[in-house]
Amino acid sequence: MEGVRHLSKDERFAALIGRVGRPRLDIQRQRSPYEALVRAIAHQQLHGRAAEAILGRFSALFPNNIFPEPDAVIATDETTLRGCGFSTSKVAAIRDICAKALDGTVPTRRQSLRLTDAALIERLTTIRGVGRWTVEMLLIFTLGRPDVLPVDDFGVREGYRVLHGLDAQPKPKQLGEIGQAWAPHRSLATWYLYRAAEESRQQGPTSRA
Repeated sequence: MEGVRHLSKDERFAALIGRVGRPRLDIQRQRSPYEALVRAIAHQQLHGRAAEAILGRFSALFPNNIFPEPDAVIATDETTLRGCGFSTSKVAAIRDICAKALDGTVPTRRQSLRLTDAALIERLTTIRGVGRWTVEMLLIFTLGRPDVLPVDDFGVREGYRVLHGLDAQPKPKQLGEIGQAWAPHRSLATWYLYRAAEESRQQGPTSRA
């Protein structure tokens, strides 16, 4: 694929790609931006299994829906939502996502096609609890945008450090400048940098430079 060929011009990326194999970004194409944002809030500061358990209880409140609709969530009292395992701040954030989905700030998948990455980041970061990183994850793994580099992401910066045998991670601004060379395939580069960081964790502390 074109993105793999482009990244493989860098011998370090080429070696990593050779070890990891073809990319498996697992883009959730059936998921709406609204659902992706609610799920992201649920996962904040929690282990994945714990977050999924909470989301399971949340969805069970609305058995007639594949995923709870925003108007139904807003109509549900806070105590009931807290009973699923959400903190007070997460309930507030989820309610705001629902309100913004109803007023059109959160677009549908179809509407998002007409919006640039920058426009989506600007719009969605006005929502309580939603930061730039959360929107970047939505862009990559829900909307399948091909050229997103989350420079503030610890895993991405750690992956670059490992890949290049550095003593310290690059600063976000520095990584943004470096990443220009990976355009227009920076989402793919992001996925492979995550893999580099995972390799390092699996190999243990002796793998650090």
